[in-house]
Amino acid sequence: MNTPPPPRTPSRSLRVAALTSVALLLLAGCSSGDSSLGSGKGAAEGADAAGLKVTLITHGGEGDAFWELVQKGAEAAAAKDGVDLTYANDSDPAGQAQLVRDAISDRVDGIAVTLAKPAAMKAPVAAARAAGIPVVGLNSGIDAWKSQGLLEYFGQDESVAGAAVGDKLNGLKVKHALCVIHERGNVALEARCAGVKKTFRGETENLYVEGTDPEAVDTVLTARLRQDPGIDEVVTLGAQFALDAVESVKAAGSKAQVSTFDLNNGLVKAIRAGNVQFAVDQQPYLQGYLAVDSLWLYRTNGNVSGGGVAPVLTGPAFVTRTNVAAVAKFAAAGTR
Repeated sequence: MNTPPPPRTPSRSLRVAALTSVALLLLAGCSSGDSSLGSGKGAAEGADAAGLKVTLITHGGEGDAFWELVQKGAEAAAAKDGVDLTYANDSDPAGQAQLVRDAISDRVDGIAVTLAKPAAMKAPVAAARAAGIPVVGLNSGIDAWKSQGLLEYFGQDESVAGAAVGDKLNGLKVKHALCVIHERGNVALEARCAGVKKTFRGETENLYVEGTDPEAVDTVLTARLRQDPGIDEVVTLGAQFALDAVESVKAAGSKAQVSTFDLNNGLVKAIRAGNVQFAVDQQPYLQGYLAVDSLWLYRTNGNVSGGGVAPVLTGPAFVTRTNVAAVAKFAAAGTR
């Protein structure tokens, strides 16, 4: 059973972080050489590493804690490498595509991009490559990055992660799982719920909500839980939505448990308190860090992680009440 998605509310935002060089010594010894992998500006063009301009463009909505972790990781890599970093985001695929075109016009030295809506990004990514700009992918688009000609990809195989959650729910004796999709059409989110359905032996149902409107999420989820008391597990696809789901479960008088994909400091506390059963951590900080660092390595040393044919996986890993203490201090510092 799929609950139809609500009408979408357009949103667009742009945030910029320009970081000055703090690690010029790291550049000593880097040499230029031909790279036969990928396409775009390479080490053979003798780029001035200290002045590299990189733009990270995501489909993240404004105020989403997950994307703040991605941005923090990217900024840390930029500071280490002496890269001038611009972070831009737009949850609307047309807006995200325009941000890629803007980066091309700015003549940047590299672009890192998410492919949550691969079809919308195909043309701008091709334009970047035609302009000689190397492009790497992160977070979303594990099935599309190679066909679109990206150099590298950093993220989680969402189908595998979803299947692991389905197995986990089987072990917990769950009977009816509600998978809450907070962004319709996002291939990564759809793959997560499809993965759950593939291995879970109970009943599964997708519930579509508008993730940019917390009140609407609570209203729709609470109503569905009241409508069907048989739902005994709510699976959300983002940490902040899990925290909202905890409140929805209480408001509905439901006995459902909550589990989620992704992690943040608030979610760590919820796991410790027993309000959320587990989280699947794909390490967003690491995704942002590796995406920016990979472009610096490519431009300065011709390196291509995974040989340009295999993704670099950053997850999944289960965080439960038994092991949450191991990541708690990093979550408190805002890097997990």
